Amino acid sequence: MLLHETILCAATPTAGPGAIAIHDLQTGSTLAAFKQTNAAPHGTAVVHSHNGQGGILLAAQHDKSILNVYNFQKDQISLKIVLPEKLSCITVDHSGEFCAGGTSQGRIYLWEVASGILFNSWDAHYRQVTVLKFTHDGVALLSGSEDSGVSVWSVSRLLDDDMHSELPLPYCVLSDHTLPVTDIVCGVGPFPNCRVLSSAVDHSVKLWDLSTRSLLTTFQFPQPISCLAWDLTERMFFAASKDGSIHQMNLFRQREDKSGGHIMEAVGGAGVTDIIRVGDEDQTKAQKRRLISVGEPVVSITISLTSTLLLAGTSTGIIHIYDIPSHQLLRSISTHKGFSITHLVTMLKPPDLIGHVSLSMHAGHSATSDAIPVKHVAPFQRMRDTKSREAHEITMILPVQNSVYEDEGSVYTPEALLRDHDFFVQPTVSAGQDAVSLQSKVNELETEVARLREHLGKAKGLNDVMWETVVQKVVGQGKEKDTDKSALEDERRRKRGRTDA
Repeated sequence: MLLHETILCAATPTAGPGAIAIHDLQTGSTLAAFKQTNAAPHGTAVVHSHNGQGGILLAAQHDKSILNVYNFQKDQISLKIVLPEKLSCITVDHSGEFCAGGTSQGRIYLWEVASGILFNSWDAHYRQVTVLKFTHDGVALLSGSEDSGVSVWSVSRLLDDDMHSELPLPYCVLSDHTLPVTDIVCGVGPFPNCRVLSSAVDHSVKLWDLSTRSLLTTFQFPQPISCLAWDLTERMFFAASKDGSIHQMNLFRQREDKSGGHIMEAVGGAGVTDIIRVGDEDQTKAQKRRLISVGEPVVSITISLTSTLLLAGTSTGIIHIYDIPSHQLLRSISTHKGFSITHLVTMLKPPDLIGHVSLSMHAGHSATSDAIPVKHVAPFQRMRDTKSREAHEITMILPVQNSVYEDEGSVYTPEALLRDHDFFVQPTVSAGQDAVSLQSKVNELETEVARLREHLGKAKGLNDVMWETVVQKVVGQGKEKDTDKSALEDERRRKRGRTDA
């Protein structure tokens, strides 16, 4: 089955090597583990398998200037890249073409993955770069720093040969935070027609509009926010803190209009002066129900592909899975207990995953065919080289018809697609635990209650009949006994009368 959702997490210990693991979302079992890595938060990046090429994993070691490269087809390190300096965070665009890394000195590096060419390196911030994110179309790069600033960089300007000798200027600077930035999440849509969420230690989460370069809304929380997760449809987001609390913030609300009907309206959007405070004393019960208490420091969170499950990774190595509509804890994965879950994301199971290679990839090919080719990663340059930029030799694989790796859609029949889709979106149930309290389960329970009530009515009716029958029989026997006693008393009286005579 191709529509098989998995969990990819990076577990980092306090001392010694950690691992990157892939778990089954339904059962929590471990599908693969990539060892000998020790990445800090925002230090892991993933390129999915697509277009006839196997995916890769990049992990920047927080204690040394080394970048570990893995692929899904073996559990050992595929390549070790020596970096110019230690990286505090890394990111890769969705197509896997460019990799960006930030340092503790506020410097950002931009490499091309396939050629290893260092296209640009510049001093972007005054203090450590804490998080880097590409927009969904890869046109812009966003950077957050301990200097409380969020900068937006145009990738095309960073790649421009005519400007490589000049200091890059940001497209815009989002500078409304007052303390170090902890996380950035980019919304869907082409740049600049997209929105961005940023969180900081100043207890705030800010919603930005890149097209107007303006702040839309500020959400103020009772604790510093460490990580964010945004629903794909941008209806709500989750903000987690290291005290173990996760706040759900709905970006739409229902209100009653003048005619008595109900309409939906967006929350916030009034600009810099629009501040929504979460956790006030006068909050309603509905707002209180939007709080999830994990009980452990939360380091990373993510939302499943179906937007029905929330996954929270803690500093103790536990991955908690919650049902978003009910906030019910479905299960906990404790495989990495004692570690810290520094990276957490859900993804479809890679078709070239070690030990789980899809048989459809080899359809029509000989048994001696090699595994699908892995996306090429060249050692990253440590310094900018003009000659290599001019030559710009790049190794790439062009997709061909009937390749070893077939696209997901080409191997699906309509019946198989519908069957796998039903399984993919069904409520998850864990062995030995209660089922998810979704609407379908509620309907099933209501039907069961109605059936039990019907049986109870029948049982009560039968009990009433039995009771009436027993009572009537006892009463009848009592009347017969009274009649017999009366007859016996009359007989005795007659005998006494004869004796007296």
